[in-house]
Amino acid sequence: MKQLQSTFEILDERIVAMLRNRGMETPTDPQSKLIPLVMENRNVLLLSPTGSGKTEAAILPIFDKILKEQPAPISTLFITPLRALNRDMLYRLLSYGKELGIRIQVRHSDISNADRRRIVTHPADVLITTPESLQILLNGRRLREIIKNVRYVVVDELHETAQNERGSQFSIALERLK
Repeated sequence: MKQLQSTFEILDERIVAMLRNRGMETPTDPQSKLIPLVMENRNVLLLSPTGSGKTEAAILPIFDKILKEQPAPISTLFITPLRALNRDMLYRLLSYGKELGIRIQVRHSDISNADRRRIVTHPADVLITTPESLQILLNGRRLREIIKNVRYVVVDELHETAQNERGSQFSIALERLK
């Protein structure tokens, strides 16, 4: 039990306070395994059931790095296979980001022109996007400029992306990003 509790304790105190305010005192098993690895800058793949805290396992140590290192925006891409999942992630991460002072934006085909301009003129710390929108980011000169600072990439629901030709395109996009 001590090992589980200490996993959250390796995170910035602001993150720990935010988690406590939300009633999250003890990390889930996936969180206790993944958070230390991400903190060590390791590449990881997490397979875990729905509701096991995968999103927090991936994003909390990245938030920690953003708070401590203050990298230039956009430092993190959070890639989901569907716009609907983007919206779910957006509201969740916006809530965390607001409390921590970390800016979050979303980029997919349904956003307004004003939001598109804001991404270029005032990029956030974290950009939530789809594989297809990542392709657009890589093709546009101004858009490529704003993703040159990416240090962290979270791919949610990888199996949804990797099952067909989208997977091949996405794999190439990740190589181009690298």
